[in-house]
Amino acid sequence: MEAGATGEPETTEVRPQHQFDCKSLEAYLNQHLPGLGADSQAALTVTQFSSGQSNPTFYLQKGLQAYVLRKKPPGQLLPKAHKIDREFKVQQALFSTGFPVPQPLLYCSDVSIIGTEFYLMEYVQGRIFRDFSLPGLNPAERSAIYVAIIETLARLHSLNVHSLQLKGYGTGAGYCRRQVSTWTKQYEAAAHQDIPAMRQLSEWLMKNLPDNDSQESLIHGDFKLDNIVFHPKECRVIAVLDWELSTIGHPLSDVAHLSMFYFWPRTIPMINRGSHFHTSIGIPSMEELISVYCRCRGIHSNLPNWNFFLALSYFKLAGIAQGVYNRYLLGNNSSEDSFLFANTVQPLAETGLQLSKRSFNTELPRVDNTQQLFVQTRKGQEVLEKVKRFMKQHVLPAEKEVHEYYVQNENSAGVWRQPSVIDKLKEMAKAEGLWNLFLPAVSGLSQVDYALIAEETGKCHFAPNVFNCQAPDTGNMEVLHLYGSEEQKQRWLEPLLQGSIASAFCMTEPDVASSDATNIECSIQRDGDSYVVTGKKWWSSGAGNPNCKIAIVLGRTETTSVSRHKQHSMILVPLDSPGVKVVRPLSVFGYLDQLHGGHMEIHFNQVRVPSSNLILGEGRGFEISQGRLGPGRIHHCMRSIGVAERALQVMCERSAQRNTFKKKLYEHEVVAHWIAESRIAIEEIRLLTLKAAHSIDTLGSAKARKEIAMIKVAAPRAVCKIIDRAIQVCGGAGVSQDYPLANMYALSRTLRIADGPDEVHLSAVAKMELREQVQRLAAKM
Repeated sequence: MEAGATGEPETTEVRPQHQFDCKSLEAYLNQHLPGLGADSQAALTVTQFSSGQSNPTFYLQKGLQAYVLRKKPPGQLLPKAHKIDREFKVQQALFSTGFPVPQPLLYCSDVSIIGTEFYLMEYVQGRIFRDFSLPGLNPAERSAIYVAIIETLARLHSLNVHSLQLKGYGTGAGYCRRQVSTWTKQYEAAAHQDIPAMRQLSEWLMKNLPDNDSQESLIHGDFKLDNIVFHPKECRVIAVLDWELSTIGHPLSDVAHLSMFYFWPRTIPMINRGSHFHTSIGIPSMEELISVYCRCRGIHSNLPNWNFFLALSYFKLAGIAQGVYNRYLLGNNSSEDSFLFANTVQPLAETGLQLSKRSFNTELPRVDNTQQLFVQTRKGQEVLEKVKRFMKQHVLPAEKEVHEYYVQNENSAGVWRQPSVIDKLKEMAKAEGLWNLFLPAVSGLSQVDYALIAEETGKCHFAPNVFNCQAPDTGNMEVLHLYGSEEQKQRWLEPLLQGSIASAFCMTEPDVASSDATNIECSIQRDGDSYVVTGKKWWSSGAGNPNCKIAIVLGRTETTSVSRHKQHSMILVPLDSPGVKVVRPLSVFGYLDQLHGGHMEIHFNQVRVPSSNLILGEGRGFEISQGRLGPGRIHHCMRSIGVAERALQVMCERSAQRNTFKKKLYEHEVVAHWIAESRIAIEEIRLLTLKAAHSIDTLGSAKARKEIAMIKVAAPRAVCKIIDRAIQVCGGAGVSQDYPLANMYALSRTLRIADGPDEVHLSAVAKMELREQVQRLAAKM
């Protein structure tokens, strides 16, 4: 029953704290279990299952016969916990209906036999998967496994409670209130330190109990992947295990518990040390699982109070984790790694708090692919709709407050800090799950998915910051994700992903033509266990942010390589290192761009950093740059389409409001043509952007270089022209602070230089085109 994906039991020797009198047990079983004593020559062997954190579970074998024994832990226990008689009772009831559970064989309340109550059940040979990402299975198998799980859960909840003859098994109505109360008491009884998030979450849950807290179903209480046995070869459930927390209660609590892995905090390992969830590996989305569940039960798929049930699940699990650690402190833990649970309680509670603030629509979005050439995934469509709603309800209404903050603080040090409203919006976005959308490994979105999302955020100049999708942090996070060591990821990537720090990228230099990056002169010299960084950088974006703690610096290292592209390296330099001097901010057409941390000139005067700060290795700088700039370059292009849409909106509104020469501006043919040409240009660059994104998704950044270079030229050119037309329609207002157009133009114009000027990309496109033409000609000949 308790087996790995291979089907073999995962057992160890019985742990010292769980040892009992095996001879006494064998004598009892010979008397009460028919057939056990048939093979008198075979000895009864007892080993302990290595997994599980609650009731100790043992594998019993005698000859060809195999059984599973569950017992209470020894020592002092929390009240109402470890009621194994309930486990036995519910499995009896379920087995009689044909529901997949191991057959219960006997229950013993006589504590003189092995020291505690226990029960025996059959051993079910099959597969148990402990990693939620199901490595080793193909996408179709993964999907089938999860569909089988949710169908089994729907079958459980569809059983008639009264026909199961489980009178007195649960109190019934008011389940959610009792759960909050029970787990609050359980946590408080086991707590070893004060965790404010647990107290806040408990209070929120009690104040936000669902109105329909009268639903009564038999629920499992801990329904998850590793409590399910699958057929050795088929994607079919043959047994559901561990009924310790089962009761009569609200069925959505089980569905939410199963869905927890979709939101698991990255700061702690997954349960059973599995991989963090990634949606691109064939596993159904949460909405898809809910759709299957609701279809099986004949209910609507937009589940009410879903945020409550998710928050409750995390609250319960945090309470369980606290109980596991408490048993470790008492010395009666069931697992050797129980001490690890001490550090999981707070992140679990904080995740529950975040989920409590989210609004959910669990219904599958309607898919209309008839109008799309490059189709988003279902998750991409869902996230895009959420981003659109969030922008409309929260971000765009905050523009005036953000603008006023920078006007009021124009001549103070506070101008480099972000206004509090942006911090508030960040917390809201994180709570909604609209966070780090740019990074496929974290968000599960494709580049095509993100292209349309980034376009939406491009309509407001501070929106990317709200979703933790702002440059240069996005590119730096990609570098650390793709090329960083585990130490570098832990120290710098995780805080960046959390949004607790910001970063800068230092490449361009004032003394050389940096459009040819091989000219870079900043030196990175090895000195024992350190590197010494010396040189001048400018246009170091983000370095003015008071929260900027780390910079990625491109410099020249000593090398024997003759290749011009293997002489540079990238290294992490904390900005508080001795010798780092932020000299001045650089203006962009007069704008300091404080919201994004500005663009700084920085001098590195013999800055010493540990050798472990070098990324990937010496001479690998250009290799990293290409990996960084691929998606990063088109992120700018994606956002710039949103800028163009906003500019066109301003153009149309202004042309409809103003009259010249006895007619509306849009009635002048030249203005009408500007509007039409702008729409045509937007559609053109959107298609080219989506093609580049699709090429990255399907071919990788290296093979999408031509598409990336083309859109890097086309998008900023087109957007600048559209903004220029909008300025012309608005007249003097267009270049004033009353409209966003001047700032839009300044930032969009820099994109024709940033990440490589147009001319470099045009030369690259020409070179690739000529090479392809030559290859075609050679093939014909």
